[in-house]
This record gives sequence, C-alpha cells and structure tokens, in this order.
Amino acid sequence: MALPSNTHTTFASIGNREDLSDIIYDISPTETPFLSAIPKTKATGTKHEWQTHTLTAASGTNFVLEGDDATTDAATVTTRLYNYRAISDKVARVTGTEEKIDKAGRASEMAFQMEARMKELKRDVETILLQNNASVAGNSTLAPECAGLQAFVKTNTSIASDATASAGNGTDEHTDGTARALQESFVESVLASAWTNGGSPTLGILNQFQKRKFASFSGSSTKTSDGDKTKVVNSVDIYIDPLGNTVRLIPCRQVPTDVVFFVDPEYVKFATLRDFKSHDLAKTGDSDRKQILVEYTLEVCNEKAHAGIYDLATS
Repeated sequence: MALPSNTHTTFASIGNREDLSDIIYDISPTETPFLSAIPKTKATGTKHEWQTHTLTAASGTNFVLEGDDATTDAATVTTRLYNYRAISDKVARVTGTEEKIDKAGRASEMAFQMEARMKELKRDVETILLQNNASVAGNSTLAPECAGLQAFVKTNTSIASDATASAGNGTDEHTDGTARALQESFVESVLASAWTNGGSPTLGILNQFQKRKFASFSGSSTKTSDGDKTKVVNSVDIYIDPLGNTVRLIPCRQVPTDVVFFVDPEYVKFATLRDFKSHDLAKTGDSDRKQILVEYTLEVCNEKAHAGIYDLATS
C-alpha cells in the first residue's frame, strides 16, 4: 500500500524532540561484603603494628609435691606483626560547560561521576584486602602496598601438595599449586584446625563458583521446596560442621576465585590513616577536578582465628 502523496512523516520531519529517558541504568555490582563486615580501627603511622600472644600447650602432667617450693614457669612473649599502609584514589574531571548544560538522568555531572568513583574505589579496596599480596613499604618512586588476607592466613589452611605457603605475616605471598576441586573434607579440616587453635570463624567469603560447590556437599543433598512445588531451594547459606562451627556463607565478587576464606570478624580490622574523603584539586583551566582518597591497611589481629582453602579449581 502506497503512502498518500504529500503526507508529512517523521522520516522527513525536522525538530522532533528526542525521546531520552531521564533514568540511567547501571547494574554494575557494588557490594563489598568483607569491608562491610569487619570493624574499623585507627592507624597512626605508615607502618601499622600489632601484637599476638599464644599460651603454652595444655599439660596433662602438671602435678607438684605437697609442700614443695614453687617453680617459676617460663614467660611467654608476644609476637609483633605489621602491615604497611596503602593509598588508593579515584579522580573525576568535568568541564565547566558540561557541568552547566541540561542533562538527562542527573542534575550535576560532577556529582554523578563522584558517586560512581566512590563505588569503584570501595570495590578496589575490597579486592586489595582479600588478594594474595605481600606488603611493600614503598619509597619516592614505588607506591606502598598493604598485604592482603591470603598473605596472613596460614595455620588453618588446606593447600595443594605442590603449593608453597606464605610465612603468615604479610611479608610474602602464597605460591599456588595444582588446582583441586573444593571438597567438604577440606572445609571440615580447616574449621577443625581453627577450633583446635581457639578460633571460631563465623563468616565464609567465597566467589559464586565455590558457593555453588557447597550445594553439592552431602549435608545439602536433600533439596527443599518450602511446601511450594514450583520453588526449589538449592543453596547453602549456613554451614555447620561436626564441631558445631556455624559459618554464614557470603558470595563476594572481589575474592580470588580459587580461594575460600573463613573469617572471624572480631579478629580482623580495616585500619585507616586517612578514611575515605573527597576534596577539590587545583584548578588549571576550564574544568574542575575532585579526588577521593583513602589511606589504609589490613590488621589481621591473629591469623589463627581464621581459616582458608587455597589452590581451588575454578571451572
């Protein structure tokens, strides 16, 4: 069917207004479960230090003679640990013209960009705190770095037979071995080790692949429907081991994909020398710059309070 002659259509029209939604859709993940779960503490220097202490092993032969002179027991000394600070930032820059013109979806371009940069910065910090990274003091040409959680957690761990464990004090990194599929026996073993050493992890931090592996463990083999035949629950959110350790499993996008951490939030802290803060940078022309900066480190109060499974297969 032909269009009647001289009919004015949108194809030839000049001046039709654009149809642009006033909403900006962004589904980029912004959760930082580890950073959100651990308490904050204050750092006062570029080298943040703390101490740990261990009691002597329990004795089954602590018997003394009646009326005997008391024998002095050897003192147990503390261990001094440290982690260097790191500095992370994000910077936004917007021209004067862009800030002034009418925009869809936001009133201020600078405010929009700064909100996005803050979310990105928190994700960066979460990633740094959880990664396998040794501390670096830094100098005038080398950025300082803080050690991540995997560089500390050593005692209560399951690793591949050909892997090399870190020293457990943040000075070096764990060297990966041959990847292994996650097994329930690994989980029971590291949680039992933590219990033996006085630890009580309550938070499991793991990526989506390892979280799905938990659903295949023997204890979760029976799926439930909550009385609704159209709904099947195939998820393990709380894991209770044979010793009664109760761990809440939290999927985290920033945790290394080949690692499962079991954390006691009481014994790990986010130490800040300068907390998240934004400020204006010097104006050098017809644009404005703002910086968000945080200076921080990870304080692993006592690594024996936590556990980890390393060198896991990721597919």
